[in-house]
Order: sequence, then C-alpha cells, then structure tokens
Amino acid sequence: MQRSPAVAGQFYPAGSESLRRILSELIPSAPRPLDAVGVVAPHAGYIYSGAIAGRTLAGVRIPKTVVILGPNHHGTGHPAAVYPAGNWSTPLGQSAIDAVLAERILAACPAMAPDTTAHRYEHSLEVQLPFLQVLASDVLIVPICLRYAPVEKLLAMGEGLASAIASAGEGVLMVASSDMTHYEPGDIARQKDERALKRILDLDPGGLYEVVSSERISMCGVVPVVVMLEAARRLGAASATLVQYGNSGDVTGNQSEVVGYAGVVVS
Repeated sequence: MQRSPAVAGQFYPAGSESLRRILSELIPSAPRPLDAVGVVAPHAGYIYSGAIAGRTLAGVRIPKTVVILGPNHHGTGHPAAVYPAGNWSTPLGQSAIDAVLAERILAACPAMAPDTTAHRYEHSLEVQLPFLQVLASDVLIVPICLRYAPVEKLLAMGEGLASAIASAGEGVLMVASSDMTHYEPGDIARQKDERALKRILDLDPGGLYEVVSSERISMCGVVPVVVMLEAARRLGAASATLVQYGNSGDVTGNQSEVVGYAGVVVS
C-alpha cells in the first residue's frame, strides 16, 4: 500500500528542494540529541508551528522506528486506525511502514484495527514525516490515527502500545501530534494551555483528559497525547520537559485569535 501526500503544497512545500530548504531553517543543530520515549509536536502549517516542531524533534535521537499518533480531523475510517504495511511518500521520498511492529501493536491493542481510510486525507501525521526523513533518512514508521473515546479505552490502548513497543526489543520513539487551544485570544489560550501542559509535564494522562474535557480546552490531539503518555509511563518514562510554547499570533502579529503550539519531550 502506497500513501501519497495529501497536504503537500498546503501545510508544507510540494517541491523537494523548497521543502528541504525550509526544513533546514526549521531544524536546528543539536550536538547531543537526547534519548526519549515520546514527544508532543504540533502539526499546523510549517510557517506557524514548524519552528517548534523542528526544535522538538531535533532535540531527540530518532531511532529505527517512530510511532506517529495523530488525531482524526475528518472522522473517516476506523476510530483507532493503524496503517499496517506499505510506504508513505513525501516530496523527500518514501518511508516504509514497520509492518512487524504494526502487527504487534494490533495484537496488543484490541480496540485498534488495520485501516488506511482514516489516513487518506489526515494532515496531523503527514506533516511530522518530512522532519523525521531529514533527521533519519531510513526511519521506519507506524502511523496511528485516533478519534475520541472514553479515557479508560485510551489508557488501555496506551498499555497495549507499551507492551508492543517493549516486545520489539529495540528503541522506538512515539510522536504524539497535537496543536493546543484553537481560535481564542493569545492570553486566554496560554492560560488554558498551561493547565493542559501541567498534566502533560506531570505525566498524568488521565488528568490531561479530565482538564481538557472539563475546561473545554480545544486541544485537537488530546487523544493521541493521552495514549502516548500512558504508554510512556509504562515504558519507564520519568520526566517531561517543555521545549517551547507559542502561538500563531507570534508569526502573524495578531493575538486576537490564535492557535497554540507546544513541543514536549518525554524521557
């Protein structure tokens, strides 16, 4: 199965040379990348959130395989869709699916299913891939596209994901793709996002789900972040560090209605 780019030319450049050029500007040099269990990285257009995503991913070692978890913005396909085999392409080339790990994840997570439909037009996973291809050209990926579910179900997915990753016997990085508060004034967005980020930095997936729900924080990737955090905890993660927080108004100069972005490393 071959997945072609859905948002090249929209969220990032469609030409390989122009894409490499912008990524060279967004990805800083990191002389000592850290070993990490997971990261949270934003997924807006590169002009808005690419600097935060680049700084976050450049700061960690990219192992052989990366599991990319993203929200399903379109509502199509299975609610917990694992892309099971084949390749994903971007203007930079193809990245193969780690079909062995995908099979292990499906076996360990009964709520997940092999499904390509959910991934067809979804940008939240695709925009992470060019960063990974620059940082580790031979990286293998397992894309997982998630819709809302009760927190107990998400924590069970995290437990299963951790079991599958542990059984792989090699380092695997999880990238949870999420933007933060959407379309509120910059100061309000920061206040809300600080409450959500506190739960992330505390490695508290259940608390994150609760505060986002109870305070109506429009964090689009709360589901993949909850799953990643639970898996990370079970894999022995002991800390989380905020790399950078910002919003779209930092780029446009207009703080009246922004989208928040955060980069977090879990290790």
